[in-house]
Amino acid sequence: MPSHVSSRAPLSCIPVHVITGFLGSGKSTLIRHLLTQKPPDERWVVVINEFGQVGIDQAMFEEREDVVVKGLPGGCLCCQLAFVLQASLVNLLHRHRPDRLIIEPSGLGHPAGLLDLLRGEAFAEVLDVRDIITLLDPRRLDEPRARGNETFRDQLEMADGVALTMTDLSTEAQCREADAYLANLWPAKRWVESAPHGQLPVSRLLDASDSKGGRYAENDLDKARPSQPAAHSTARDSQAQVVLDAFAYREPSPGAPVCDEGASLGYRSLGWRFHASEVFSLDALARLLESLPSTLRIKAVVNSDAGWQCYNRASGQVTLTSTSWRRDSRLELIIEEGAQGLPEAASFASRLLACREAGNPASNSPR
Repeated sequence: MPSHVSSRAPLSCIPVHVITGFLGSGKSTLIRHLLTQKPPDERWVVVINEFGQVGIDQAMFEEREDVVVKGLPGGCLCCQLAFVLQASLVNLLHRHRPDRLIIEPSGLGHPAGLLDLLRGEAFAEVLDVRDIITLLDPRRLDEPRARGNETFRDQLEMADGVALTMTDLSTEAQCREADAYLANLWPAKRWVESAPHGQLPVSRLLDASDSKGGRYAENDLDKARPSQPAAHSTARDSQAQVVLDAFAYREPSPGAPVCDEGASLGYRSLGWRFHASEVFSLDALARLLESLPSTLRIKAVVNSDAGWQCYNRASGQVTLTSTSWRRDSRLELIIEEGAQGLPEAASFASRLLACREAGNPASNSPR
């Protein structure tokens, strides 16, 4: 058993890093690169909150003994899921006793509520919130709808530091505009750094100043529980369990994918999960996804004829990477409320099933 789990020695306040940014800014990619630079003697816990119901981002992370990845799909940690996050963090702290905690909120969430929770009484002397890092794709500033989006602006205004992602895809003029835009924000940013391909030096985490200092004993972890009267705490615990039950895993059957839909924060999502035995033609699937309107944000992890692959389309740019995920195949479409382009669920599921490899035993299952 790892020493982090068995040891009950007092621990220093756990550094917490919130990494936020608008949809498609590259948060998961940046975190994966940070993990490649992780000090070997540290155990990290990564909490990923996705707007959609299916939960794909966690599948993009390799399984490691020194890294625990917890996915919380189907809402926003900053508001709807705040009480679920609190319960989950208590469990993670007790079970894994991490040296560092990274939280990736939904790209559609306002981080203020999350910060209030992390810095509030429930986690006093337990968590040490470091720099809030916001990711910015300079190309987004060319979009009036992005500049005019309240969440987009709030995420940047609340940031301590800003990582400029997608600079490898941006023009020099777009990067200069991003620098000028950030220079006019108040309060002033502590740092702005280019992170092409999501590559941010881990020193931005490790060298952050310790804002609290101090230590806490193991029984101080009990403080990380709601401070309300017992009856109210019980009610909130029951409510949290209801939400967690809604996230309970439903195993898809071959030929019968599980479909989930959601809507909040001005966006809609539509997603499917397919049985792990079903093998897709990567070319056929790619052609189908390319036929969808460019307004759609698309994320997927699939068992394909080219192996297990992560598919990611953001701002019209598609990336494919291999993954160690083997639980099931997943695909999710996200679109702004009121925009056209989200397909009808049942008919599109049939088109997805038609992308399975010929001769795949699952393809003979009834649809």
